[in-house]
Amino acid sequence: MPWTSRKTPPRPRPTTPRAQIDDLQTRLREAETHLEHLAITRKTVTGLADRLPAGPPDPPEHPNYPRIFDAFNHATGPLRAKDVCEALGHELLPKNVEGTRAKLKRLAKLGILAEIDTGGFARKQ
Repeated sequence: MPWTSRKTPPRPRPTTPRAQIDDLQTRLREAETHLEHLAITRKTVTGLADRLPAGPPDPPEHPNYPRIFDAFNHATGPLRAKDVCEALGHELLPKNVEGTRAKLKRLAKLGILAEIDTGGFARKQ
């Protein structure tokens, strides 16, 4: 089946060899123009795709990260490091709170969490 543009109706077939050659040359030019436009479109789309931000990165390997995400999934608002410590079942000792705060800041830096205000964290929307 010969290539035809969707925008133009099929043409009647020429009867003389010279008319057939002219018709084929016209159709070839149209096909080449269409291919050029497709190449330009592909270049534009791939250039734009390179600018899109990648999805959120995987969290670092640590057994507490899934539990931290679980705490945020059950939260109704922003959480502080002390809130997350309580959700994890850790004692509210300074070393535990600071360790949790460091993990929350790391997740915020990776773009998985958002630091709403100083010390307050929430899931990114």
